[in-house]
Order: sequence, then C-alpha cells, then structure tokens
Amino acid sequence: MYFDSNIKFLRNRKKLTQDQLSLALDIKRSTLNNYENGISGPSIQSLVLLSDYFHVAIDTLLRVELTKLRDSQLYELEHGQDVFLKGSNLRVLATTIDRQNRDNIELVSEKAKAGYTNGFADPEYISELPVFQLPFLSTERKYRTFQISGDSMLPVPDGAWITGEFVQDWNEIKTGELYVVLTLNEGLVFKQLRNELAERGCFQMISLNTSYHPYELAATEIREIWKFVHYISREVAEPTLTDSLVGRQLKVLTEEILGLKRSMGNLEK
Repeated sequence: MYFDSNIKFLRNRKKLTQDQLSLALDIKRSTLNNYENGISGPSIQSLVLLSDYFHVAIDTLLRVELTKLRDSQLYELEHGQDVFLKGSNLRVLATTIDRQNRDNIELVSEKAKAGYTNGFADPEYISELPVFQLPFLSTERKYRTFQISGDSMLPVPDGAWITGEFVQDWNEIKTGELYVVLTLNEGLVFKQLRNELAERGCFQMISLNTSYHPYELAATEIREIWKFVHYISREVAEPTLTDSLVGRQLKVLTEEILGLKRSMGNLEK
C-alpha cells in the first residue's frame, strides 16, 4: 500500500501545506499528518474526499506508487485518463545503459519504427536496438535518435536522424519548438508543437513544410515526447529564401543586367 506517500506526494505536487489541505477537506491537520506518516489509516469518508479532491481513483491512491510515474502520466491521471494504470498498460520508460552505467542513446531506424510503436515500453525490445554515445550531450538527461521519413518537415530532409531529449513534464513543452512524438495511431511523427494542454488538453501539430496543414492531437493519443536536439543527414539543407537573401539576389541580378547593358552600349559605339 502506498497511501501515505501518495497523499504527501500529491499535496506537495499542488504546493499545499498540511494546514491548507486539511482546511480544504475539512479534516483535522493532525489526522492528515497521521495519514502521511502512516500512523493511522484513512476512513472510507476520507478516502472519498481525497480521491475527489485530487481526481485520483481510490484504488490508485492505495495500490499505485505515484512517485514512480512520469509527469506526463500524472497529467493524464489527474485529468481522468487513468486506464493506463491497469495491468500491462502501466508505462515506464525503458532504457539501456553502458558499462560505465551511462544511459545509451538508442537508435530507431525507419525499419524499426513500426516495432517501436508497439515495443517502446518493452525493456527486451529496447535492449535489442543499436546504441551509441555522444560525448557533448548531458549525462543527466535521456536521449534517443529516430530516423524520419517524408517531406513534411523540410528543410530537414527525408531520412535524417533526429536526436531528442525525453520530456517528462508535457506542461513544459514550449510552443514553436520541435519534437518527436510517439502517437497511439500514427506512430512516430516529427512536428513543431503548439501547447494547448492547459486550455484544451491537446497539442497542435505543425509541419515546417507549409504544404501540410496543422492538425490537433489529444494528449491521450500520445505515448512519448522527445524534444529536438539536433539532426544528422547526408544532405545539406537548401537555404530558406528570406527577405534579406532575396534582396541580395536581386542586387546581384540588377548588377549583371547593368553590366550587360554597358557591354551592349560599348559594342554599338
């Protein structure tokens, strides 16, 4: 049973003191303190009050060690999406380490993407992926590299390898930044995100290639999110035609035309 640690964890997650929570629930502070320290167990009435207040099922409060969940899972849990907590649907990030006990960077190729969609939480599947290290990345964060396909994210080319940093708290996702997203129905996608979690519980998925229209994806349709760090490709991205670049090109073209006119004038003389 994890009731005592779960209540303390949820209270701290909401940045509440024992006095504030006991006042909100209309119970004695000493009673709440006894719950959190495992001195006494809760009554049925207290369980219902705490379950309703934190939007967490009673069974979850008692049986699931909430401190072991990622923030993304806690977000879903607190917003009524706790079906993943039943049986094998409980997701924990599977990873591998090297002989120095450092997290590896697993490599998910185009061929492996379909398998990753089903095996992302399977330690045995993850252990079979190719791995490598990049010495310039932080050893305190988790990275994974994915191969993308298609032209929806041009100028990042088809076949490029995207390295992403694992995102625990989806509320920290910044609008306008790039992410690799593991979705329930589409598999792995690489998109620019607009964070609408707080307002609507979803993200807007935006392609860099404006030929593709943005679309909405509910948080419940997402399994993992990896923040873009860098990409590796054999191709060199074509330059974007910014206003300054267009201006320089027009200047060069104008000078060439003037040069031709001068040459033609000299020939006429």
